[in-house]
Amino acid sequence: MSFFPRTILLATDGSDEADLATQAAAELSKATASEVHVTYVLPTEADLIGPHAYTDEIKQSLIEQAERDARSFLEERAERVRSEGGKVAETHLRVGRPDKEIVRLARVLRVGTIMVGSRGLDALERMLIGSVSESVVRHAHCPVYVVRGDEAHE
Repeated sequence: MSFFPRTILLATDGSDEADLATQAAAELSKATASEVHVTYVLPTEADLIGPHAYTDEIKQSLIEQAERDARSFLEERAERVRSEGGKVAETHLRVGRPDKEIVRLARVLRVGTIMVGSRGLDALERMLIGSVSESVVRHAHCPVYVVRGDEAHE
């Protein structure tokens, strides 16, 4: 039995902390010969469009553009993992609440660990809007590696 994961789920959102998590996932993948699955979660259509009264054509155009941008972003993250010596298995675009979608995908893929960045919300922000990383830690079936930015160490 190995204590190192054979598969890693890297959840990314484009933040500086998620970039650090990308680097950590690449390093762990390289050191342990693990595969990395990279995921990004788009907001739901209602959250993406908001309360605006767009025509159906404009709504569809906005959704399609968001999906294209998200897929491009995922490929950029996957290429970064590869360029740093990690092995990418697949990219996964999901729609919904990030914490729930990350945990759901981790279960489906049966990953050994989840890598996620933490934006370092203060207590009030966590209470009002919640923390994706905190929720993932609480609900994941596997270990979760939470990467914090430099300001967290000051």
